[in-house]
Amino acid sequence: MNNTSIIVVTYNNLEFTKKCLQSIKKYTEVNTYEIIVVDNNSQDGIYDWLKKQKNLRLILNNQNYGYPYACNQGIKIANKNNDILLLNNDTIVTNNWLSNLKKCLYSNKKIGAVGSVSNHQENQQGVNFTYTNFKVMQKLAIKNNISNNSKWEEKVFLIGYCLLIKRECFNKVGYLDVNYSPGYVDDNDYSIRIAKSGYKQYLCHDSFIHHYLGTEFRKDLDSFYKILNRNREYFFQKWSFKTDNFDILDNYSYPFITNNSSILIINCNIGVSALRLKYLYNAKVYGIEYDKNKRKIAKKFLKVYSSLKKIKRKFDYILIGNELELEKYPIQYLKSLKSYLSNNGKIIGEIENINNINHIYNLISDNWYFNHSKTNYFTRKDLETIANLAGYNINIYSWYKLLNNYEQELVDKLQVIHNTNYSYVSYSYSLSVK
Repeated sequence: MNNTSIIVVTYNNLEFTKKCLQSIKKYTEVNTYEIIVVDNNSQDGIYDWLKKQKNLRLILNNQNYGYPYACNQGIKIANKNNDILLLNNDTIVTNNWLSNLKKCLYSNKKIGAVGSVSNHQENQQGVNFTYTNFKVMQKLAIKNNISNNSKWEEKVFLIGYCLLIKRECFNKVGYLDVNYSPGYVDDNDYSIRIAKSGYKQYLCHDSFIHHYLGTEFRKDLDSFYKILNRNREYFFQKWSFKTDNFDILDNYSYPFITNNSSILIINCNIGVSALRLKYLYNAKVYGIEYDKNKRKIAKKFLKVYSSLKKIKRKFDYILIGNELELEKYPIQYLKSLKSYLSNNGKIIGEIENINNINHIYNLISDNWYFNHSKTNYFTRKDLETIANLAGYNINIYSWYKLLNNYEQELVDKLQVIHNTNYSYVSYSYSLSVK
């Protein structure tokens, strides 16, 4: 097992950097790592503070080259036998964080990169505990950070706040793409490159770190979103699919799916939802993806078909997302899926509720607009009728959110006309038909 070169890029945020480096030294086994700090011409005193620190390797730039470029600088001076760990300077690591990452990384030669969970849910990489101070956080981390291979989740993407890359994987994949400078989306890009190179990536739920999300990027939101949108466009030009709509699966299927099932996802995209279901339910997951560029990536993770006609087996669940909203003939569409269901198999989807109070408000305010992405809008009764005409029984689960005072007042008035409070308040329906 190789030692690790921990690369921390800094640009201002002295206090974050102090806490980050202190936590590395406190919670990481000695003689197993080196710290390389690349500073992008900070102006808040961090430059002078870093020069006084011991046991650091420093690169002090005279201008801000951006995150990907600075990471590459650090990698170039790292020990050539070490694995590479990219760590944001606004993180605080915890007990066993790195040793648990390494156990996962070296558990299989096909694993090329691993990452830690944090206190944020981006890319579904968050934990289910909360804390009000760091003393409590470290106690919770001790309980969480017990190595357990059942808590290793295969991912299509790993967010780059803490990304450990096996040296042989890096040697094959190469450096970060500096065209994403000053930063963002570069980690998505790198994950795609790892997958295309034949390596797997895992999120280690048994390795928790705190992430402030306090970078200089986010202090100017206008600039942040301009950079983000520009980099998303570059990603699209490079890969021919977008980076901001990978996951068709939100929570709509959770009320219905059972463990050890066989699942078909229609429009599986690049496999994000499939791997999530595999981890949560120990499921055998298959996909249909019509876009050949997305299908090339998804095939790295699951069996993917280009159409229903290619499939010769049956499934316990078929996940259709919002397909009923897009189909010209929704009844016939549901009928066409029946032959692919096992005994007691179910079709699961998610439908926006056209009868939601926000839609009603838009209509009476003369603010409705035509949505070209859909052909159908449904009420709850519509869904029941369509399912029955297609020969199915239907079970509907409603998703709610709190109403503001005006919305509640409007609901109260509407109930005088028609007493269906659930219909006005629900913004979306999960449905299962069998």
